[in-house]
Amino acid sequence: MAIKLNLDRVMLERKVSLTELADRVGITLANLSILKTNKARAIRFSTLDALCRQLSCQPGDIIEFVPGEVEEGEADP
Repeated sequence: MAIKLNLDRVMLERKVSLTELADRVGITLANLSILKTNKARAIRFSTLDALCRQLSCQPGDIIEFVPGEVEEGEADP
């Protein structure tokens, strides 16, 4: 997938732990970990909104389009 999540970088810059952010955003540690490790297939706007509020950032700080990145098994259009 050409969409990459940079949540780990933003969390590091803000010095926020996974546990602390999960509590502040109101999602499970497991689901936040999936987002942080870039294994998510989707993200709800409400989750993105909560992350941006808690991390004082813009959606573009978390989500990035990386042209040409295709995972194994995906067809490039």
